[in-house]
Amino acid sequence: MSLPDLEAWAIFAKVMELGSFSAAATALGLSNPTVSKAVSRLEDRLGERLIHRNARRFSPTPAARDLARQAARMLALAEAVEAEAAARSDVPHGHVRLAAPMSFGLRHVATALPDFLAACPAVSVDLHLDDRVLDLVGGGFDLALRIADLPDSSLIARRLCSVRRWVVGAPAYFARHGTPVEPSDLDRHACLGYSYLASHDLWRFTAPDGRETAVRVRGPLSVNNADGLEGALLAGLGVALQPDFIAWEAVRDGRLIAVLTDWAAPPLALHLVQPPGEPRAARIRALADFLIRKFSSGAAPWTVDPGGSAGGGAGVGERHS
Repeated sequence: MSLPDLEAWAIFAKVMELGSFSAAATALGLSNPTVSKAVSRLEDRLGERLIHRNARRFSPTPAARDLARQAARMLALAEAVEAEAAARSDVPHGHVRLAAPMSFGLRHVATALPDFLAACPAVSVDLHLDDRVLDLVGGGFDLALRIADLPDSSLIARRLCSVRRWVVGAPAYFARHGTPVEPSDLDRHACLGYSYLASHDLWRFTAPDGRETAVRVRGPLSVNNADGLEGALLAGLGVALQPDFIAWEAVRDGRLIAVLTDWAAPPLALHLVQPPGEPRAARIRALADFLIRKFSSGAAPWTVDPGGSAGGGAGVGERHS
């Protein structure tokens, strides 16, 4: 069984409504031959003439008059369905899959989402937290937040803010072991490691004058999630190279001290990443816009220095989730 020729029925309904092939063509934005062929298709399918026409005469058959009422209802219903679909497309609704790094996701994304869900009650979010770089397309993700030096790819990425990394330790640790003045001093300190750091145990720094140096570090603890270093840091077991979005509150409150502040570790950046393809559903656009407003430079609290200016540079560096 073949499907009904809905396009032809819609054109036929408009022809009967306006009483003219040319008027229907103008109203529908079609050519006269296209309108005529659509009616001819219906006549072929039905096996009877619907409209007698020539250059000066338009004469519907009785069958056409009977069918016109039903065709008009079909057209009206289709227009109503499209109008409802267009209205729904502008209102965020449905399910969004979002990926984020573990520490950043727990500290900042998960705590921000209640505001988004309150503003968009017809949207649900599946937040997937993982420090690994996930395959967005293969994993079926609509959006991802990534803290990285992004390689060229087919993904659509928007940079939100820089992520600085500070060498931090507890006041008690520095009281016992002294404060490093230059990166080379770290060779004599217990350095707590993050195993997903691209350079592993090699910490890189740049001086204010542009000089670069790298230090091979060692220490009693290495973890695959940067939050796992917080307890050891506060207990005074060593120093760590921590991103600002984790360490900023402890530094602000004096529980940790940032040292080597004249030396900059290669900066990172927070990006909002989307798979390729257009158009975006309203629910995805709504969540993307929310994340952009929430985490752009100057909006996120860790991007603002104590003096009130937006912190961090424009560069990106090694991966740190």
